[in-house]
Amino acid sequence: MQFDASDHQHVRYNPLKDEWILVSPHRCKRPWSGQTDPPPEHQSDPDPDNPLKAGATRANGQRNPNYTSTYVFPNDFPALLETVPEPPSPDHPLFISTQAKGTCRVMCFHPDSAMTISLMSVQEILAVIEEWVAQLRDLGGRYRWVQIFENKGAVMGCSNPHPHCQIWASSFLPNEPAVKDRSQKQYFEKYGRAMLVDYVEQELIKKERIVLQNSEWVVVVPYWAAWPYETLLLPLDGHPQRLTDLTPNQKLALAEIMKHLNTKYDNLFRCSFPYSMGWHGAPTGAASKDGDSPHWLVHAVYLPPLLRSATVRKFMVGYELLAQTQRDLTPEQAASALASCPHDRHYTSFHGKGNLLGVN
Repeated sequence: MQFDASDHQHVRYNPLKDEWILVSPHRCKRPWSGQTDPPPEHQSDPDPDNPLKAGATRANGQRNPNYTSTYVFPNDFPALLETVPEPPSPDHPLFISTQAKGTCRVMCFHPDSAMTISLMSVQEILAVIEEWVAQLRDLGGRYRWVQIFENKGAVMGCSNPHPHCQIWASSFLPNEPAVKDRSQKQYFEKYGRAMLVDYVEQELIKKERIVLQNSEWVVVVPYWAAWPYETLLLPLDGHPQRLTDLTPNQKLALAEIMKHLNTKYDNLFRCSFPYSMGWHGAPTGAASKDGDSPHWLVHAVYLPPLLRSATVRKFMVGYELLAQTQRDLTPEQAASALASCPHDRHYTSFHGKGNLLGVN
């Protein structure tokens, strides 16, 4: 029997996180294909009293300004505070704790609650990117790690449909970036090149998992993807280590490819595609400086849960929680499905019940 990655189970190695993923493509042949409920209707204004809208009053009584672009404010219910006492010394090595300092901010992308990245203009998205850079530059001078992330959709735990992200800055390096930092450093010490720089080169040669590409960026479903339609957004040139390293051309091209990727996501199942996304780059802090982390390449990760339709999602339970991550759809199949979706028109602009090419 000859191995076929699209038919035979196998495990794939994720060098970024030093872990394995079980791929079981034969499970896609199961007779039951899952629930296929119609997606929820797109709402022009999901909540006229949304507390994140321009001019609205939030739960703590603070009133938002009548902002017209991005707006950043301290999180009203932060997970990290700047001033906290030091925990006591442990009385046993099994009960260790240490001080954690930080700050949390909320960043609104747009004053309209009905907007998402896929519906915003390139210039509006560029304003978001410029603000991300400004926030990283500000907080990165004081904190070891600045995590910019967006939870989109109620299924991802987002309690507010207004287009926004969160920015958590911490005095410590969290688990995920710590593992990535260690893995990339080991690769760099062994091969003398950044892992993700090499990875981009290989993906461009193989052309098996590319979803989108423009002059400055490429989107791939990574070889080691865990979620069904997970993507990795990577720069093509210049080896930027942090968002603050991006050139004006890279930022503009990033706005364009973010809009196109989010449009593809929405068009896949004709819904406002939920996900968690975030940026990973070289650690920050007072001691950091330009070019100090050559093993890093800045990148964004999109982790969407949808599997078969707008209402059927992948659950990371059972085997995934107790053993290791498992997926059915291969990364190559997922990349093909996303690549085939149009990105120049949003599904809400199609009329009738025709396909995504607008043919009724």
